[in-house]
Amino acid sequence: MAKYSSKINKIRTFALALVFVGFIVMYIGVYFRTSPIIMTIFMILGLIFIISSTIVYFWIGMLSTKAIQVKCPNCGKPTKMLGKVDMCMHCREPLTLDRDLVGKEFDEKYNKKSYKK
Repeated sequence: MAKYSSKINKIRTFALALVFVGFIVMYIGVYFRTSPIIMTIFMILGLIFIISSTIVYFWIGMLSTKAIQVKCPNCGKPTKMLGKVDMCMHCREPLTLDRDLVGKEFDEKYNKKSYKK
């Protein structure tokens, strides 16, 4: 069985990874101190990664304000859902808003527009 997590957490993890990639690229640039052009290229690339992370964090923040908040039936904590099916952010319980999908095995393909019932 595939490992699933909530969509909001996946996007936040991606944004965090962009920050770390940006720092690593910048540290690589430090090793080229003898060549200012190469060092500058790495520093600018790292900065681009960090700025793109900021944009992704802003985007998911705006998306999170529009997400539907539901109470998880398993843990009882409030969680936000994006799409027809999602996972609880706390206990990873499969959640759905579509009554036709209740009782079916969780699959992210249910969120795609190309999915036919």
